[in-house]
Amino acid sequence: MKKLIIATRGSKLALWQSEHVKAELEKAHPGLEVELKVMMTKGDKILDTPLAKIGGKGLFTKELEEAMLRGEAHIAVHSLKDVPMEFPKGLKLAVITEREDVRDAMLSEKYASIESLPINAVVGTTSLRRRMQLLKVRPDFQIKNLRGNVNTRIRKLKEGEFDAIILASAGINRLGLSGEVKYFTPISKTLMIPASGQAALGIEIVDTPEVEKIVSVLNSENAIVETMAERDFVTVLEGGCQVPIGVNAEVNGDDLSIKCILGLPDGSEMLTEELKGKRSDYRTIGKELAALVIKKGAKDLLARAETIALNEIF
Repeated sequence: MKKLIIATRGSKLALWQSEHVKAELEKAHPGLEVELKVMMTKGDKILDTPLAKIGGKGLFTKELEEAMLRGEAHIAVHSLKDVPMEFPKGLKLAVITEREDVRDAMLSEKYASIESLPINAVVGTTSLRRRMQLLKVRPDFQIKNLRGNVNTRIRKLKEGEFDAIILASAGINRLGLSGEVKYFTPISKTLMIPASGQAALGIEIVDTPEVEKIVSVLNSENAIVETMAERDFVTVLEGGCQVPIGVNAEVNGDDLSIKCILGLPDGSEMLTEELKGKRSDYRTIGKELAALVIKKGAKDLLARAETIALNEIF
């Protein structure tokens, strides 16, 4: 293959991710031409409605997948946390890249930390997971929905709509935007457990040996171990973006730990659990963790959470 085409969204972060993969592939395969095919997805067009209300994060991948199935592109680069658990026939998840900083971060023009935010502070996020964990520690917060790309969200903060906003550290770091606000504060994972797959890129491909061989050089073994455990946990729980779930696995040598949180969007009821095992157990530990919380009533809790989210929040 002499030319590889990447289907990508047109946001600055999506373009950064695709350009990064393009550069890495061209470096690994001298003589290979890599081209970007920029597309608009439904998730990019509908900015006034929370994702949970209109179908979830798959709205950012559907058009790219359709382009690949039509033969117009060979691969698509996604933030792994936005990648659905199942794929259309003929496509597959072939690469999980090395992770950036997995933590969420608070951005503010006036306040340096969650603890320093004033009573009844207005905090921007549309993530039910972030909402739940914020209200767990600060029930006084006024959580306001926040859509749009990273730059749009920062602009809304600077215009005074929010006292603080919560974004993934990885996106801010990749775009070099930490200096755009006075305070950029990564949030400890003990305070806020990240989303499944956060900070890794997932490369979806047309399922052919030739394309898979080209892109496989970008795989990170540690990232695969961590994120597959996380994705298995979410898959067993059947939890999409309509429910608040945080799960984070971490490799330390031959050891692997995984912790989770799930509950109601207002932070009033939650389940947390943690398991430790061996790195080699990465395809079972996420399922075992899910089984533990299911025994504690996770399915019922998440069903209630989804009803609350769709009927009361959105």
